[in-house]
Amino acid sequence: MASRILAGALALAAGGAVLTAAPPTATAAAPGTKDVTAVLFEWRFDSVAKECTTTLGPKGYGYVQVSPPQEHIQGSQWWTSYQPVSYKIAGRLGDRTAFKNMIATCHAAGVKVVADSVINHMAAGSGTGTGGSSYTKYDYPGTYSVWDMNDCQAPVTDYGNRGNVQNCELVGLADLDTGEPYVQGRIAGYLNDLLSLGVDGFRIDAAKHIPATDLAAIKAKLTNPGAYWKQETIYGAGEAVSPGEYLGTGDVQEFRYARDLKRVFQNENLAYLRNYGEGWGYLESGKAGVFVDNHDTERGGDTLNYKNGADYTLANVFMLAWPYGSPDVNSGYEWSSTDAGPPNGGTVRACYQDGWKCQHAWPEIANMVAFRNTARGQAVTDWWDNGNDAIAFGRGTKAYVAINHETGTLSRTFQTSLPGGTYCDVQSNRPVTVNSAGQLTATLAPNTALAIHAGARGCPA
Repeated sequence: MASRILAGALALAAGGAVLTAAPPTATAAAPGTKDVTAVLFEWRFDSVAKECTTTLGPKGYGYVQVSPPQEHIQGSQWWTSYQPVSYKIAGRLGDRTAFKNMIATCHAAGVKVVADSVINHMAAGSGTGTGGSSYTKYDYPGTYSVWDMNDCQAPVTDYGNRGNVQNCELVGLADLDTGEPYVQGRIAGYLNDLLSLGVDGFRIDAAKHIPATDLAAIKAKLTNPGAYWKQETIYGAGEAVSPGEYLGTGDVQEFRYARDLKRVFQNENLAYLRNYGEGWGYLESGKAGVFVDNHDTERGGDTLNYKNGADYTLANVFMLAWPYGSPDVNSGYEWSSTDAGPPNGGTVRACYQDGWKCQHAWPEIANMVAFRNTARGQAVTDWWDNGNDAIAFGRGTKAYVAINHETGTLSRTFQTSLPGGTYCDVQSNRPVTVNSAGQLTATLAPNTALAIHAGARGCPA
């Protein structure tokens, strides 16, 4: 959750690397055999269900992540979804029936469901929630009272102080005492309710503000303690709480990955990406959740976003081709105000209408999901770069990608480890011939990519 954004918004709510030359050998580890998650930010559940059937399943996405389903404060802003009032499934994105139906539909399409889960805090202010529940700060009848809150009833101000970070209030929101058995039981009860409806995993919002031992105790109370578990723990140099502390319970979102991609694509050379990931000091690949942007960072400006054109598209192509971490593809909507909520209250009538960007469906991005699935388990091979902004690499005998981020055309013969034959470039939908020596000759226009894999041997008509 973005503190910078929410800090300005709460007033309204209250009123109502060192590089080495060696290429990587690590292969991708994942929460499943298909490890790409489409994050359909602020999509209504009925719209998510349709998208699982029409796009996510057919394109090979393994997971869809949905926005928080619990009852929350009223308001049109996106961040209202992150201020819980109760644990009823009664948010603006759909009721319990819609949520359950969405999960069943996505499962039928071969797509698992991850629920964004807000368990660090409850809402500020007072009023009536989206499901009709009355609340005031520190009092949420039938769920929590002031006795279930941490004693520090003041905002987090010092990220160098562990107690301040984990016991005080994130941007003034009522901070739950997650060390208390009753609170742990209530949180586990909510997550177990989601599991009973078919949810496959959770993204734990604001995890850094919850002690890792508390999260481990909550997870141990789940009916399925092995459910996928992805934690938002933003890295900060010199901070008291480190993302590495949370590796014991599940994956951890590696924010450095996204921040550094922006710097490399906009100000440095793609050639530097030769050992991207653990070679840059990041978390181990098998426990890292990665992304080009998410709903917080695209608004905060510390990563790329859809407004960055080819930088953004090619960064997503690289992420999906590169075997580090488990990727999230952010898919949201156009915004000018960072507070703006979803168009049509979250109903997506069609992609690319009403402001819905649908990045997960962009052909350059969507077609890389099958590339990644096909290349799974294959190390990086045949790395090439021009010392600047053109790179290419293979994934063993299964796939090969070239990215030209230069201002001029790139024409050359590339050496691959692919068997000879005709492949389909899933970026351009054009045939590419690999000769018996594993070579292909291609011309790439500026800011374009070429991607071929063993699962696409012929281009659709």
